[in-house]
Amino acid sequence: MFATVGDRLIVRSAQVGGPVRDGEIVEVRHEDGSPPYVVRWSDTGREALVYPGDDAVVHHFDHGGPATSGASD
Repeated sequence: MFATVGDRLIVRSAQVGGPVRDGEIVEVRHEDGSPPYVVRWSDTGREALVYPGDDAVVHHFDHGGPATSGASD
């Protein structure tokens, strides 16, 4: 998994029918884009350091550079 600032982190619920959480990645701590990330959650506006698990995907956005994929790695 890799991300850049401005991408979205989507975390699925571990429970069937549970809520999906998403947030904007506001800080990437490693040059290669690997976790952990500082995420601003859309539901609370709070920021947290996140080590994404298997239930998370990154939605990449074009940040003015080369095109990126829309799926996590």
